[in-house]
Amino acid sequence: MAITVGDRVPAFTLKDNRGKEVSLIDFMGKRVLLSWHPLAWTGVCSQQMKALEAHKDALAALNTVALGISVDSVPCKNAWAKELKIVETRLLSDFWPHGGVAQRYGIFREKEGFSERSTIVVDESGTVTWVKLYDIPQLPDIEQIIAFLGK
Repeated sequence: MAITVGDRVPAFTLKDNRGKEVSLIDFMGKRVLLSWHPLAWTGVCSQQMKALEAHKDALAALNTVALGISVDSVPCKNAWAKELKIVETRLLSDFWPHGGVAQRYGIFREKEGFSERSTIVVDESGTVTWVKLYDIPQLPDIEQIIAFLGK
């Protein structure tokens, strides 16, 4: 079952594109924008992660940390981040167990082997306040997300 607004977010620890462990608990007291994308090295996913990086200051001003998450491996995410010139935004690897966190969040696409394109906002106390699923070819509207965070 997919995670919904009002749920307590399932905790996780994943490695980022630099191989450092990242846990949701690290961000208690901040809001967390979980920006799920199907696969690295694809056009819409690249635009999605670049938008997070380009708006990092606006997100920080709203007490929000953005994390990009997909099933790609750490070395893949690291090479991709370098290619996209993503320096600040952490790109997390839900590689092993394959899509394990996406499965717990109810957004793993078994047939394709990757997550939905989805945006999930978690508040300072760990409660989901926003969930939006997008068609795979649809780019999430970062301005809409920032407007929601600004309310």
